[in-house]
Amino acid sequence: MTPGPGPGLLRGPVERSSDTRDNALMRYIIIGAGAVGGAIGGRLHASGHDVVLVARGAHGRALRESGLRLQTPDESLTLPVPVVEGPEEVHLRRDDVLVLAVKTQDSVAALDAWAARPVARGGTAGESLPVLCAQNGVANETMALRRFRRVHGVCVWLPAQFLEPGVVTTSTAPLTGMLHLGRFPGGVDDTDRRVATALEKSRFLAPVVPDVMRWKYGKLLANLANAIEARGGPVRQPPLTDLARRAREEGAAVLAAAGIAYTPEDEQAAARGDRLEQRPVAGAERSGGSSWQSLRRGTGSIETDWLNGEIVLLGRRYGVPTPVNELLQRQAGDFARRGRPPGSLPVAELAAALAP
Repeated sequence: MTPGPGPGLLRGPVERSSDTRDNALMRYIIIGAGAVGGAIGGRLHASGHDVVLVARGAHGRALRESGLRLQTPDESLTLPVPVVEGPEEVHLRRDDVLVLAVKTQDSVAALDAWAARPVARGGTAGESLPVLCAQNGVANETMALRRFRRVHGVCVWLPAQFLEPGVVTTSTAPLTGMLHLGRFPGGVDDTDRRVATALEKSRFLAPVVPDVMRWKYGKLLANLANAIEARGGPVRQPPLTDLARRAREEGAAVLAAAGIAYTPEDEQAAARGDRLEQRPVAGAERSGGSSWQSLRRGTGSIETDWLNGEIVLLGRRYGVPTPVNELLQRQAGDFARRGRPPGSLPVAELAAALAP
């Protein structure tokens, strides 16, 4: 399906939609329509909610010209979601919800671009609109709170990939992902509950929790293996699984020293239950996680500074050695800067570099 002239082919500023299907009246502006943002925005749009995707370059052009192609284990959808390149194309209103879904290294630029934008009936986005940080790592919420009064954390468990302009693939069913929501630094409010209701009608599990950062720190420990996968390939071989274990043990030791609570793996698995089963997607390229995808797309940057680097930072603050995470951070950054393809470091070389 190719959308004709309409909301997927915007040429001017986005105005209030006349679509009355979203009875909650909230409009979701997805800042960063990659794997996570595209999946969230696509599912919300498909269930009748008012959505605007923010995307630039080849991806933005593909979305405008042909719509968002959302591939899942059960279906392939082409969705004519409205698309803009930046905040200057959107007339913000009081019922907007900003969903920040860029990589952490791009957060400051995105937050700065949106926080000062005027909102209908007075004020700025930073003063009056909620921003949801649907991102890996634990630093985005603090960055956002410097610029926005209303900040919400979102712990993202959403296996998805974005390798081709205009195409996002998700690999779980019957639900697309699990998104824990809560206010930052703690608590919950009506925005969390309303957004969760919209997400649960859009094929997500969306628990509202008063301790969302505990979930995000638990996810951070899981993401420490991303740098290993990005450079050495799937973390299934004993040398790589051992490195992943050591990186996680360092992370757990650092969080204990800092007095930071996190959700254990069994609690995360119990929350997912059997509603998020990973399945193959017909015609989709097999890929790795978010760091692997950054190398695959040759973006020149990688989020490791905010994953392994977070553990390194806390380790230095609290006097806990983190040699495995330090080396993973340094080498992953070098991979990105040099444009090396994912999985191109021989397993034996990676293991030897991190030998005790």
